[in-house]
Order: sequence, then C-alpha cells, then structure tokens
Amino acid sequence: MSSIKKLAGQTMWYGASSIAARFINYLLTPLLTYGLAKTSDYGKMGLIYAAIPILNVVFTYGFETAYFRFSSKEENKNIIYDTAALSLFFSTIVFSILLWLNQSAFGAFTGLTNFPEIIRLSIIVISLDALSTIPFAKLRQEERPLKFAFVKIAGILLNIFITWFFIVYCPKQLQQPKGSWVVLVFNTETNPIVYVVFANVVQSAVTLLLLWKEIAKIQLKFNARLWKQMMIYSLPLVIAGMGGMINETFDRLMLRWWLPGSETFREEQVGIYNACYKLSILITLFIQAFRMGAEPFFFKQAESNNPQKVYARVMKFFVMIISIMFLVVALYLPVWKHFIGPKYWSGLKVVPILLFANMFLGIYYNLSIWYKITNKTMAGAWVTLAGAAITIIINYVFIPYFSFMACAWATFTCYGSMMVISYVWGQKVYRIPYAWKKLIAYMVIAFLLFFVHHTITAYITHYAFSYILATLLLLLFIGFLLKIERKEMQKLPFVGKYLA
Repeated sequence: MSSIKKLAGQTMWYGASSIAARFINYLLTPLLTYGLAKTSDYGKMGLIYAAIPILNVVFTYGFETAYFRFSSKEENKNIIYDTAALSLFFSTIVFSILLWLNQSAFGAFTGLTNFPEIIRLSIIVISLDALSTIPFAKLRQEERPLKFAFVKIAGILLNIFITWFFIVYCPKQLQQPKGSWVVLVFNTETNPIVYVVFANVVQSAVTLLLLWKEIAKIQLKFNARLWKQMMIYSLPLVIAGMGGMINETFDRLMLRWWLPGSETFREEQVGIYNACYKLSILITLFIQAFRMGAEPFFFKQAESNNPQKVYARVMKFFVMIISIMFLVVALYLPVWKHFIGPKYWSGLKVVPILLFANMFLGIYYNLSIWYKITNKTMAGAWVTLAGAAITIIINYVFIPYFSFMACAWATFTCYGSMMVISYVWGQKVYRIPYAWKKLIAYMVIAFLLFFVHHTITAYITHYAFSYILATLLLLLFIGFLLKIERKEMQKLPFVGKYLA
C-alpha cells in the first residue's frame, strides 16, 4: 500500500491546489449566470471556450504526456526540459501566426464572426497557455505542488477580480452620479464576453510571468534524437486529444450548428446547457486533481514490481470516491442548482446524465494507462476517435429534436463506450486485475439510490423531506462501502487510523 499512499499524498497536494484553483474558477459561473443580462451571452462564452481547448491540443501536441514519459529515463533527464520547451516555443509562434491570419475561419467555426475582439483575445490566450505547458509539467515532475498551486490560484483570483470589475462593478458605477470615470475603461456597447476573455488574457500573461524562474532555466540545448522519439510518441495523443475535446466540449458548437431556430435562441440553449454542465463540479474537480497526481505517478510505478496490482487498487478507490460524489451532487441538486442563475434551471434534467458520463470518463482516464506505458498511443487515438464518432452521430441525428438533451445522452454514450472499449482492448495487451464486477456493482447501487430518491420526492415534494432522505441514502451507501472495503481503507493515509 505504500505506493497507494504516495499517490494519495500527491493527489492531495495537487488535488488541493487543483480543486482550489478550479473551484475558485467555478465561482465565475454564478458570477456570470447571475450577472449577465442575456442567456445568449453566456452561450457565446460557452462557444468560445469550447473551441479554445481544441486548439490547445493542437498547440501542445501531446508534449506534456511525452515529457512525463521520457523524463523517467535517466539518460534524458538533462536534456528533455530544454528540448520540449524549445519545441513548444517555436511551434507556438508558428501556430499563432497562422491562426491570426485566419481569424475569419476561426470566427465562422465558433459562430462569432461578428465579434472579432473575442476571436483575437482568444488567440492570445491559446498562445500564452501553450507556452506555460512545459514549465507547469516541470513543477509536477519535480513534485513542487506549492509553487504549482500558487501560480494557478494567483492567476485565477486575478481573472475573477477583473471579470467582476467589468461585469458587475463597472455597470453599477455607471448608474451612480459620480461613476463616470469607468467610461475610461468600460464601454456599454462592447459585448460583455469580450471582457471575460480579456480577463483570461491577463491571467495567462501573469501565469507566464510567475513561471519566469522555470522559463529562465531553459537553455538552447535541443536534442533532435529525443525530439523525434517524443514526436512519434505524442502525435497519436494529438488525435486522441482532438477526439477527447470533441467529446468534451464540441457539443456546444454542434448545438449551435444543428439546432433549429434563431441565432439568439440557439445561443440561449447553449448557455443553459453550458451552465448546467458546470454542476458536475465535484466529479470534474476530483478527476482533474487525480489526473494531476496520477499521470507522473503511473509512469514511475511502471518501473516497479507488479505495477498492475497498484493500478487495480487505484481504480477501486477511484470508483468508490466518484460514486459517493455522484450521490452528493445528484441527491442534493435542489441545493446545487443555486450555483447557477434561475433562468438556466430549465436544463437541470441533464445533470445526473452528465454526472454519470463524467464518472465513465474518469474511469477511462484510469484505464488509459495501458497504452501509454506500452507506447501504443495510437490505440488511445482509435478509442477516442470511436467516442468522437459516437458524439457526432448522436448529436447530428437528435439535436434537431431534443436540443441539449441529445448532447447529454451523446456524452453519456460516448464516454461509456470509450470506457468499455479501452477495458476490453487493454486487458488483451496489458492485463490489469481490476475487480470489475465489484466496481460495476458500486456504480449501479449509487444509481439505484438516486433513482429511489428521485421517485419518492416526485410524490413528496417537501424540501426538508428531500434533504433528510438524501442524507440517509448517502450515509447508507458510505456505510455499505465501509463494511465491504474496511480492511483496504484501514491501510489508507489520514482516514485509515479512524477505521482501525
């Protein structure tokens, strides 16, 4: 269990920083859903932030994962950081110029042709974020979570402050007799999403400045042999990453493309769906935190004896935790819904579907270790492309009839299929003794408890009864897990001593 304890420690450190950073960032959701006058404007934000991650995959071309993969080898330790950083530096310049010269195509892709300021600011965000990729990876590889956390959180706090300033403070000041000074920096004719993306530009620029010590360590040492090996390894990850982004964010763009109705109506539907997607916050936060600690951990474990046993144990604890998190969000949705503005509540029915979809995605991230450590990254590309095909087909066929409900079920089907395909394929190539029957049982039981709560509260609608029943069902599930997995949990750091 020592390796599990190490992962738990790393996940706690990176998790604390990532969860804090992402949670602070999620504070933008209530700020914007309550602060923006138009639902369609939040839809515009959803469209541009659906496109940015797709281009981030192109700009970074899988080099973060390649950095972790090759830095574990002793002969690469002195040259890999310089080689990876220089590669991303020069490619970012080239990609940025090409994207800047094709702003009209980018605008047509997102449906924001009439908002060139948003397009230009987004290009700057993408470029700055790409430059910080390898310095951040270096902090994770060297296990420096405090610096990592400080840089992430400082940038996000600045982002929130600037967003609040333009979206909340400036409009209120204009209503005051002495508030005319804000016209120097704020224009009521400018779409508010321009200011949202501008805040992101400032965040990305400050983040890069805070990483200056890591950037200053880059030397003009470029190893062509190592770079070629990294490219061969990482290019299939670009395909996988593109497919992953299609699965994760592309549905906002497809919703705008294929939903009948006026442009404003389509953007409003995107805004509602985008806001409700944010309510899967707990599961997405944990998955993000887990990935931050797990990726370098998994590669280091690959060099140890019997790493498969470690991977299987990690998966078990992971499924237990996300099953509890599913219930925490799904059972208390009447509380969580206040995280977004009331005009977005019409989309709340997608939340349980998206929660389960993100559980499948988290399991898939665990399963994906088989093709990364066996250097069969093209397998990951094929799995992700299969998921992307499912996403596109379901959305294309059903969006005109079911709007964002089609997007939710497409996400569920996509991630579920990727999880199953990766498991079946991976067991043939690199067998890991997952306790899959037990893991399926945990997820099914969690869903059944939610179904029981949903059914009963449909007839007994009193809020107090709903919360009491939710708490009883949640405690019942946690007690069940403690009884079944008590011996394993006693070996865990922090919580184990309370279960002895």
